[in-house]
Amino acid sequence: MSTVSVSSISASPLAPEWLQVPDDLNALHQPMWAGSVVRNGAGALTVGGVDVHALKEQFGTPLFVMDEADFRSRARAFKDSFDAAFADICGGVDVYYAGKSFLCTAVVKWVEEEGLRLDTASGGELAVAARAGIPGERVALHGNNKSDAEIHRALDMGLGRIVVDSLDELVRVGALAQARGEQAKVMLRLTPGVHAHTHEFIATAHEDQKFGLSMAADTTAEAGVSAAEEAVAAAAAHPGIELLGLHCHIGSQIFEPDGFALAAEKLLRFLAAMQEKYSITMPELDLGGGYGIAYTPVDTPRPAAEIATAMAAVVRSTCAELGIDAPRISIEPGRAIVGSTTFTLYEVGTLKTVRVDAPAGSGGDAGDNVTYPRRYVSVDGGMSDNARPVLYDADYSAVLASRTSGAAPQLSRVVGKHCESGDIVVRDVYLPGDVAAGDLLAVPGTGAYCWALSSNYNYLARPGVVAVRDGSARLIVRGETEEDLLNRDMGA
Repeated sequence: MSTVSVSSISASPLAPEWLQVPDDLNALHQPMWAGSVVRNGAGALTVGGVDVHALKEQFGTPLFVMDEADFRSRARAFKDSFDAAFADICGGVDVYYAGKSFLCTAVVKWVEEEGLRLDTASGGELAVAARAGIPGERVALHGNNKSDAEIHRALDMGLGRIVVDSLDELVRVGALAQARGEQAKVMLRLTPGVHAHTHEFIATAHEDQKFGLSMAADTTAEAGVSAAEEAVAAAAAHPGIELLGLHCHIGSQIFEPDGFALAAEKLLRFLAAMQEKYSITMPELDLGGGYGIAYTPVDTPRPAAEIATAMAAVVRSTCAELGIDAPRISIEPGRAIVGSTTFTLYEVGTLKTVRVDAPAGSGGDAGDNVTYPRRYVSVDGGMSDNARPVLYDADYSAVLASRTSGAAPQLSRVVGKHCESGDIVVRDVYLPGDVAAGDLLAVPGTGAYCWALSSNYNYLARPGVVAVRDGSARLIVRGETEEDLLNRDMGA
């Protein structure tokens, strides 16, 4: 089908400034998609050689569709790029996949097969790791409020590191390990005070939030030392603790490498000072994750190699200036590996168009009764499979997946089926004007924090996750059924 010329079509005044009328509604902005996603001769999206009609018929919708080869490729890119950039500094980098972004046993196995390690944030995530069979020494445990049971599980599994988040937790981890006649391998999570240009709820390196030990000097304390220094001193002296080093994480969905570089410099200077003051060696430094991906055409993620090169330059120069041996560096990418590997496939249901008052300065205002159309396109999922728009005002994009269209673009809002006005999947996107019930839409970039944050709101069953590779698709997470939901209802 031929496509409509948009040269005479203007952007709607209701669209955000960054959203442009696409030159071709059938084209794919590739940075948002897995590498194998293309349109076939009939105009339908295909991934790994499988088209969306076949996926819909076999697995239903909504459905998370993951390109396994793309996941593996992105994982290898981080491992290879960081190893190359840091080879002369510390012999390479330990890359921990941040399992909180998306985790299942198949993914754990891919992670291990591609030479990565695994970062977990709960006892449940540790259970997935154990079932997948990854060695405990290749696993880390995070969390600001670990239970005794989670700490014991970490010790039982022989975890390679427990990332301690507070002085209270440090004492508790040390005591539990000592009572078992063991030493817990510990890293201290610090807040370096580096501002990450991201949403407030996913910025994690400033002082006023729940994570980490402050590096700022406490002027009310007798010695005037920071909580971070107090923790270093306590950990170094505790018989139940093996202090591996320091950790930081400055936030999520970050595009510029400057913040990572500044955090690395601050932690290296602190590490050098602590090693000298307390006559200890801390052999490891974890610089966290938070690397951004493309959710919309204006997002500009940096390649792994570019991030690695920038961070390596700072570590190299700072260690040389301080006259210290570089610690072994580790990082924790999650979203940057899994996010773009996956799209969510939905079926369109009801549609409606409303008239909305013109925004001020757009050639008219509400007082002049100037209105513009906004089309609502409802799909068979919503905030239960993607809570990020309602949590973070996250932007996404969408395309007509089941066919191509030559219809004119129309500003649309893709919404879910939940009983909430905030149930918005894609706030603003241009879709063909002939989108109708029964069409399939694909929303890219849903591999991270979508299934992981999914819920059963309105008693909707959570969707399944399909991995596609070399022309075949298989479930790696089964979608729930109504029977699954009712089995937990214990009755009157």
